[in-house]
Amino acid sequence: MKKNIILWILAVLITFVTAIYQRVTGPTYPISGKVKLAEQEIDYKLNRSHGGNDDYKIAIKVTDSNINGTLYFKRYKTQDDWTLVEMIHEGENLIASLPHQPPAGKLEYYLELNDGNAKATFPSENSVVIRFKGAVPSNILIPHIIGMVLAMLLSNRTGLEFFNKNANFKKLTLWTIGFLVIGGLIFGPIVQKYAFGEYWTGFPFGHDLTDNKTLIAFIGWLVALFMYGKSKVPKVWALFGAIILLLVYLIPHSVMGSEIDYSKLDKEKIKQEVIK
Repeated sequence: MKKNIILWILAVLITFVTAIYQRVTGPTYPISGKVKLAEQEIDYKLNRSHGGNDDYKIAIKVTDSNINGTLYFKRYKTQDDWTLVEMIHEGENLIASLPHQPPAGKLEYYLELNDGNAKATFPSENSVVIRFKGAVPSNILIPHIIGMVLAMLLSNRTGLEFFNKNANFKKLTLWTIGFLVIGGLIFGPIVQKYAFGEYWTGFPFGHDLTDNKTLIAFIGWLVALFMYGKSKVPKVWALFGAIILLLVYLIPHSVMGSEIDYSKLDKEKIKQEVIK
């Protein structure tokens, strides 16, 4: 009993650390920092993902009314010229908005502040890339998240049965697969449809890594379940399934996710205008 409790605690810790790592290393995690101008240290937080049908509003807090700002943006992976938007003062904030984009549309942007004598551009090295998406209802998103977290937890716990003398991995495996199906293969595509307009953009229809990660993890656990009846040391396959899912989860969330090809979009618009 004591060993089982320890294994569950380890599974929870591995799941927690992995989830945090995946979130903060992903391309949708906000970029934050500080910039100094006119003897004032200015904090900023710039989002890299925006859901809904509205523009993305950027607010930078400045206490000196002499500081002005400019937002520069253009469509991602295009030859567009940079669009300049002068930021406006609202209380202690400088405000500007990025225009709403179709689901999976991306803009790259950066900001410049000046006080008449000096200026500060940030982020200092690269522009920020933000991806727009449709709003996902909470009654769809929450079951998806819960399903995927429980799948990860159960996968870790099943793999840790390798270190249990009287291993009970088959039942845990079925629970793992069940939550993978619910969270990843049922609610996952529904979330994708709301956010980006397509149910599935992974193999064989596309290269969306989020979808492909789910598929690889699912196949890995199916292989493990099949090999339980074939192998002389079946718990090795429980460890195999857990490692496959863990490696998949260590890939940052939303890497190689859905993305609009603006060149195709522009060609389609020209085509429609010609038809009219």
